[in-house]
Amino acid sequence: MTTTAPRLGTALARLLILAAALLGTLLAGAAPASAHAALTGSDPQDGAVVATAPKEVNLTFSEQVAMSADSIRVLDPAGRRADTGEIRDLCSGSIVRYGVELRAGLPDGTYTVAWQTVSADSHPIAGAFTFSIGAPSATSVALPDREPGGGLVGALYGIARYLSYAGFAVLVGGGAFVLVCWPRGAGVRPVQRTVVRAWLTLTGATLVMLLLRNPYTGSGELADAFDLAGLKSVLETKTGAALTSRLLLLGAAALFVAVLFGSYTRRTDPKEKKDLVFGLGIGGTVVAAGIAGTWALAEHASTGVQPGIAMPVDILHLLAVATWLGGLTVLLVALYRTPSVERAAVERFSKVAFASVAVLVATGIYQSWRQVGSWSALTGTRYGQLLLVKIGLMGVLVGIAWISRRWTQRLADLPSAEKTDEEAVEGIKNDETSETEEADTASGAAPDDDPDIDPSVDSGAGPDDSDADPRIAPERAAQLARQRAAVATARRKRERDADPERSGLRRSVLTEAAVAVVLLVVTTVLTATEPGRTEEEAGRSTAASGPAAVPDRPVDIRLPFDTGGVDGKGVVRLSLDPGRTGANGLHLYVERPDGKPLDVPEIKVALTLEAKAVGPLPVAPDRIQAGHWSASGVQIPMPGEWRIQVTVRTSDIDQTTIDKNVKIG
Repeated sequence: MTTTAPRLGTALARLLILAAALLGTLLAGAAPASAHAALTGSDPQDGAVVATAPKEVNLTFSEQVAMSADSIRVLDPAGRRADTGEIRDLCSGSIVRYGVELRAGLPDGTYTVAWQTVSADSHPIAGAFTFSIGAPSATSVALPDREPGGGLVGALYGIARYLSYAGFAVLVGGGAFVLVCWPRGAGVRPVQRTVVRAWLTLTGATLVMLLLRNPYTGSGELADAFDLAGLKSVLETKTGAALTSRLLLLGAAALFVAVLFGSYTRRTDPKEKKDLVFGLGIGGTVVAAGIAGTWALAEHASTGVQPGIAMPVDILHLLAVATWLGGLTVLLVALYRTPSVERAAVERFSKVAFASVAVLVATGIYQSWRQVGSWSALTGTRYGQLLLVKIGLMGVLVGIAWISRRWTQRLADLPSAEKTDEEAVEGIKNDETSETEEADTASGAAPDDDPDIDPSVDSGAGPDDSDADPRIAPERAAQLARQRAAVATARRKRERDADPERSGLRRSVLTEAAVAVVLLVVTTVLTATEPGRTEEEAGRSTAASGPAAVPDRPVDIRLPFDTGGVDGKGVVRLSLDPGRTGANGLHLYVERPDGKPLDVPEIKVALTLEAKAVGPLPVAPDRIQAGHWSASGVQIPMPGEWRIQVTVRTSDIDQTTIDKNVKIG
């Protein structure tokens, strides 16, 4: 059979589209994503010193969060609760703000605000900061080191999340591969097993996620997975409703799988088969879109920029990924376990995969804009760095996919592939038995003639068998079954190795699938990582915030620094007293990370009121002792939000400038 290589123009056009998919798909991630919530402000602010006890503590977030009675806790210096436990919803328009009332008559000292909540994209977030009433004091509050969503529960939840993505991809992609590319595969036992196992994996992973949801967003203790009260509270959340809906849709998916591998394979009338394919196609698409929607409605796509557009785009994105990678998995199984898979089926899948890539281009470009937003976020955030890793992996995957397409063009059909669909289905209903019978027939020899089978063993009942011990008959049957299975395995291997083009395609598809597995792992990590756009916005909000000064009370701020040299890390504690217009006293304490004084050769301060175009006003403090610098008579000419810049030099060549904004009345 002579094959014609594709025209250069067509090949280059398809390669360019695949390259575009590399950028679009990876910047978006193979699963929907938009943003995690981040704390963008608080009142009192971190490190603030207030003259009198505030009535409440307010927290401002970058997006909507789910609050519970213990989401915000305020602890006094002794570690006792200083709040009433009553969460107040202070949201207004696009501002997401919540508060908790404080008890009356709180004494002076340093108070710790610990908060933990769940962002609208289903990920738990937590943090803590301090403020002081009257003057700072020692505190005995010790917060747990566990990250929200971390520990053993977080690891198990992450594994279940990965398995759910993988199961969904193989379930949807496998069904699409059989219906669109290889109808005869509906009767192939290895293909059936692959799709059914994908359904079981997705169902099991969803159940595990539902049980682990309570400890994942709360205590972090595995035993709480079986807390019925906690499970009830999870079911009342958006994520719990999505997981429950997914389980119900998986029931419909089970019916789809049963019909595809049952009634469809037994139909012989072409018109009936065509009608059934149409019904399965419509029903399967609706169910697959519904399952994909449980991710889009409950996680990243439901919040952030343009959620009304992002959710259907994410559904299309997931379906395209599943069709491509899931179909690739089933194709790999077919190539290894059923060598008679036709070239036409491989070519049809190549076209389907190409269409999936085109969808990934369109949805990926939109998603990249939503998630990254800037080149600096792509290179300067953890999310962006993971995307760069994924770009490299996807580049390898696209290259291997191109090689697979070239092998497909050279692929030759096996003679057994010329059988009708009905004959093929009938011939593989019983995998092991039929393969054994075909092995004997293909070899053209009786069992006695096969060198791998003992001539003394015969499947028929000879004269000697009638007198044999009936206890030996099952042993002989088992031995014969093992021998026939070995013959069938050898036959399959000979068929696989007989066509070098088919062997080359198998190797390239296997490599492609292996890279896809790694790519899916990176994608799963991305879904649990704060995207660059939100991280940068939160960083800008934090940099622009500072402690609110009050009359006759000093402004105290902490400024971490790193000059990059030896002994170049530390913290500058700055105190401006009384923290108002007029003359002020300035004290700076330079400390190592362990809290010990750090003697630096030089430190400078500059004050700028950007709103009034005042400054920078330089301040040259004097060294009092190791780690302590001071300046008196520092003039603040007018009230406003001043930017305090501190330049620290730790050696002749190592220095850095750090800054923070403070309100001075």
